[in-house]
Amino acid sequence: MGAIFQSLGRTVVAGIVLLIAIIVAVKAMSLGGVNLGDHSWWAFFDRWLHVVSGVMWIGLLWYFNFVQTPSMPKIPDDQKPAITKVIAPRALFWFRWSALATVVTGLILASMTGYLGDALMLKKGVHAIGIGMWLALVMAFNVWFIIWPNQKKALGIVQVPPEEKAAAAKMAGMASRFNTMFSIPMLFCMVAQQNAGLAGM
Repeated sequence: MGAIFQSLGRTVVAGIVLLIAIIVAVKAMSLGGVNLGDHSWWAFFDRWLHVVSGVMWIGLLWYFNFVQTPSMPKIPDDQKPAITKVIAPRALFWFRWSALATVVTGLILASMTGYLGDALMLKKGVHAIGIGMWLALVMAFNVWFIIWPNQKKALGIVQVPPEEKAAAAKMAGMASRFNTMFSIPMLFCMVAQQNAGLAGM
């Protein structure tokens, strides 16, 4: 068992195996089976991927804003490269790709369940999810076209003069705070759609 937890890859694979075992056990108890040709099964699976991606994305967004950024002034200068050269670039990798995965799986899910166009046009009955989708799209745009390009300069991945580096760090920080602000109503709207009383808001 210890060997599983000594590797992130093995831990993730073990989690997937456990998930499959649970699905098989639940289906066996209900005397049903997973029908891979069933549209509802794939819509459910895509919803799960959407939630997993979203947890990674917003979890990292909140890590940056609630943990890393406020902690940086307290870290001695000689120790800061551990964050800026090792931790932040890796966290930003997962941050930007989980943002993209969240958007792609969300759009696929909305298409599979037939409300994509209506939600994007904020039609009655899908107001909540539509607002949530627009908020998420703006946030994902910020990740890829404002935060990431500026973080590359701020972290020294792209070499720029010191004054440009400082300006890039400030811009990335403000865009990240903007996304944190948007994440609060976005998450509410995503959940509200599941509540008949709030779905139309």
